[in-house]
Amino acid sequence: MGNFVYLGTQRVSPLDCLKLGIRCFTPHALQNTYGLPALYAQGLNGGGQTIAIIDAFGSSAIRSDLNVFSTTFALPHLCGEARYTCRPGDATFSTLQLQGAPATVSHSTDDGAGLQSSAPWIAETTLDVEWAHAVAPRASILLVTTPTAETLGVQGFPQMIAAEDYVIKHHLASVISQSFASAEEAFSSPSSLQRLRYAFKDALAGQVTVLASSGDNGTANVRKQPVHRPQLIPYPTVEWPASDPLVTAVGGTSVCTDAATGLKVDSVNPPTACQDTPGQREVAWPASGGGFSHVFARPAYQDGVVGRATRGLPDVAYQADPATGVIVFVTTPGNPGDWFSFGGTSSGSPQWAGLVAIACQINGGPLGYLNPALYRIATDPARRGADFHDVTVGNNQIDPTIPGFFARPGWDAVTGWGTPNAARLLPDLVAAVRGQ
Repeated sequence: MGNFVYLGTQRVSPLDCLKLGIRCFTPHALQNTYGLPALYAQGLNGGGQTIAIIDAFGSSAIRSDLNVFSTTFALPHLCGEARYTCRPGDATFSTLQLQGAPATVSHSTDDGAGLQSSAPWIAETTLDVEWAHAVAPRASILLVTTPTAETLGVQGFPQMIAAEDYVIKHHLASVISQSFASAEEAFSSPSSLQRLRYAFKDALAGQVTVLASSGDNGTANVRKQPVHRPQLIPYPTVEWPASDPLVTAVGGTSVCTDAATGLKVDSVNPPTACQDTPGQREVAWPASGGGFSHVFARPAYQDGVVGRATRGLPDVAYQADPATGVIVFVTTPGNPGDWFSFGGTSSGSPQWAGLVAIACQINGGPLGYLNPALYRIATDPARRGADFHDVTVGNNQIDPTIPGFFARPGWDAVTGWGTPNAARLLPDLVAAVRGQ
């Protein structure tokens, strides 16, 4: 995971980040950007719901790091954090290692085989947990880890999908976040990918919402399998599981609101993505994964929206640019704890999971498969304008040899329908799922 900026060992402020040429967001500021305080004021904060986060390896320091994060930003503590005495009614943080603990010996990262150190996954795990908590501070979080690495490779998928299916069949969570991906073409065949879909079919039947980050390579993905070095796929591609029609795919933006409050547009301060687009609240992040599947046909909910015969993605978007990143506290082996600004679409998936947890609380139970409801809202012009921040500037071409796509009004293959105005979207989403 390379979508980060090191900030130091001491707590930093948004002003400190500006001095580094970036802007970084606290939970409070990004909550404001996406319209969450009005929901919190009504007691809608994910209470009674559980978010499952699926990651490789995990982090031995996650309970302690989550405590530091919660304390620093005055978030409610979860029962299960280090150095915290549980109280009646607390939401919980727990972990589940279905296939055993991670390997004690890290594999080399330079052979291109996708067998890698657990260190990047420590960062990924911490980002996912801390920022799911930042969005839905009263939701419980279940961290489910697998002992096999997966970073743009296919070798870890069977264990990860099996772990998800366990969560679904045992009714352990109402929403699942996936911050892992591989190009569809990295699988040996479409059928080998199709065989992994059983968990999503079970989620559909079990009313569990499944989200996935759309990828951090724009349209320029690689083939990466064991014993092979990564090779650029010479045409636009998308990543799975985000490309699956049963999954809600989360793309990424650069957030150009004021980092101190998150309320107003700031086109003066860094980064250049915001300075170069005056007046824009958000712009498409160039590395946001998006495009059109080579495996899945266009689902019915995209009829009349996507002008191609195959599944288009992403469906929605969220903050992703590390230059407009979220502040994370991470402890890694040999380091007592450091602050970073993190980005990547893997930042958006757990935060959208937090939104779904709040929507489930509004609903009084799980919402399940969201995509048809999301598209019913978004194809109603009046509701779309109120419920989404439409991102209309930018593109996702990061390799000059691989064409990308442009953000535009309405749905696009960079940011989907855009980012949420949570105070309006979540109640409407509940109503749409109910058929109202």
